[in-house]
Amino acid sequence: MQKDVTIYDLARELNLSPATISRGLKKSNVLNKDTVNRILDKAEEMGYRHNNFASNLRNKRTQTIGIIVPRLNSYFMTSVLAGIEDIASKEGYNIIISQSLEKKELEKSNVHTMFNKRVDGLLISLAYDTKDIDHLQPFFDKQIPVVFFDRAFPTEHSTCVVINNHEAAYKAVKHLIEQGCKRIMHLAGNQLRDVYTDRLNGYKQALEENNIAFDDQLVHICKLGEQDGIEAADAILSMQPEERPDAVFCANDISAVYCMSRLKENGIKIPEDIAFAGFNNDAVSRVVEPKLTTIDYPGYNIGEAAASGLINILKGDITMIKTTKLVLQASLLVRDSSKRQKK
Repeated sequence: MQKDVTIYDLARELNLSPATISRGLKKSNVLNKDTVNRILDKAEEMGYRHNNFASNLRNKRTQTIGIIVPRLNSYFMTSVLAGIEDIASKEGYNIIISQSLEKKELEKSNVHTMFNKRVDGLLISLAYDTKDIDHLQPFFDKQIPVVFFDRAFPTEHSTCVVINNHEAAYKAVKHLIEQGCKRIMHLAGNQLRDVYTDRLNGYKQALEENNIAFDDQLVHICKLGEQDGIEAADAILSMQPEERPDAVFCANDISAVYCMSRLKENGIKIPEDIAFAGFNNDAVSRVVEPKLTTIDYPGYNIGEAAASGLINILKGDITMIKTTKLVLQASLLVRDSSKRQKK
């Protein structure tokens, strides 16, 4: 194998000191432009490559951020990753992405791998069944910053970037009530996760403030996947017509869309018979017919804020180090799936 070109090789070729070569490769203002250009041209000619590994060892940094997500196959998560990557690349950081597939044991393994790869910091959205964060203790012990996004676990050792899920759910259910709906079903996620607990509580608050009794038979806790939406629709169809809900609020858009589609196939009119509201503003919410009322969950902004927060902590920003929660705004997008005549 051909030996890598070093700054000493460049120094011999240009009859300059290694220190001058190093400054030139960094485009230092100490050198005049002609000298810098000579060094850069010769480096390109000889195929010089900067040794990031050696440089990082000296700086005790890998310039790498680890990211662990529940799944990669969602519009929301790809939007988050786009926001993270934009900020990370601008700040000179590489990223390593892994997914837990909604399993704590795989998440635990991913955390271990990130730790051994010596990432400078970790961005994580927790798996569906994660009950504790003991597997993150090595990061906390080494004071390696951890930032949670979307699905968080409150702790004094980390920062989380979220929206006000309680308020967002409250807005969606209040809107359904304003459309005349009084018997509102809720497709909820695993209550281990704060995002779904907050959405359920927002749903309950909207009912209470409008003197509608909470009925736990109308709350279906599930994984919020395609099949869950279909099964919820089948459960509705099995009810007597007078027992059926007149609205469904889903904790994500995927389950809402599949529930709507199944009901429509069986003669249920949306929104005349049953109004719908989802959550996330996934692309599918804009192509289904009727278009789905939903909460605009700004994934890209979440990713930007999480990455910026982590990098600012790495830079020693005292304000950011002391911040335990960043809350971004989310808005209700009213579309045809919920617009109906008031009773």
